[in-house]
Amino acid sequence: MKKIGFLSFGHWTPSPQSQSQTRSASDVLLQSIDLAVAAEELGADGAYFRVHHFARQLASPFPLLAAVGARTSRIEIGTGVIDMRYENPLYMAEDAGSADLISGGRLQLGVSRGSPEQVVDGYRYFGYQPREGQDHADLAREHTAVLLRVLEGEGFAEPNPRPMFPNPPGLLRLEPHSEGLRERIWWGAGTRQTAEWTAQQGMNLMSSTLLSEDTGVPFHELQAEQIERFRKAWAEAGHDRTPRVSVSRSIFPIVSDLDRAYFGGQGSGGDQVGFLDGGKARFGKTYAGEPDRLVEELARDEAVAAADTLLLTIPNQLGVDYCAHVLDTLLTEVAPALGWR
Repeated sequence: MKKIGFLSFGHWTPSPQSQSQTRSASDVLLQSIDLAVAAEELGADGAYFRVHHFARQLASPFPLLAAVGARTSRIEIGTGVIDMRYENPLYMAEDAGSADLISGGRLQLGVSRGSPEQVVDGYRYFGYQPREGQDHADLAREHTAVLLRVLEGEGFAEPNPRPMFPNPPGLLRLEPHSEGLRERIWWGAGTRQTAEWTAQQGMNLMSSTLLSEDTGVPFHELQAEQIERFRKAWAEAGHDRTPRVSVSRSIFPIVSDLDRAYFGGQGSGGDQVGFLDGGKARFGKTYAGEPDRLVEELARDEAVAAADTLLLTIPNQLGVDYCAHVLDTLLTEVAPALGWR
């Protein structure tokens, strides 16, 4: 069995000449809620959202996550990923605690250093910059360390001796606190080394269709090695729980003329190798084809086999109904044949 959810980048395009059904931020936000409700009704396991700043995409995630949590009852809700360079970790812990309590403990927060930005050093506009001797990756990890610490729920702040309201004894923690949320933090790792670091910190592993390194082997093999090294490092760290691992894939079963028109030409390619942030990177392939063919191809994907959670990147601009159709087709015509359902 495998948990299957969707991952939305939340694009919108205001141009009336486009075929997009998301023309505004309001369209994207409201349709994201509707798609999460539809996904839960179809039997999917997760609704995840990408976070990008300074772009016509989803940004601050917690209002959306809280709204999805209030409209659903079972499906996991999460991010993939929040760029921690931009975050005040204490305020984030309060927001996350609130959203998790609203959802009944279903929040799965993916965090990381983030992807290439729309602007130069955008985190500086949010009031954050690396300290002397640090780089932007250090900044993200420092913010994450603070977040993880306060999510433990231990008191750390000295109480006012003359407070407006009575305090419990001892140092105070952030409220609202949601028990167990610390174990539902995931790190988006782009390399094998970062996956090992993720395990050492006691975070779950979130791996996407992009790795910021290349060894010459197919993407799914490199990603499978990343997952193996994560689990080995987790065992060596001696954590007392079983970690989770997710991978994301672009998978489009073709069962109609409309599917063929949208994605019929995208399933014949392979991995792509390019340069990202000055380094070599490997991108995973898009899976598109008739269900029988997808079953054969996905059965050979070592990383998908190794992960317990699969996130499907959905074309959110094509609208709720079409994205729900893609999810439904995969859940009913592909997943059972692979033993995922």
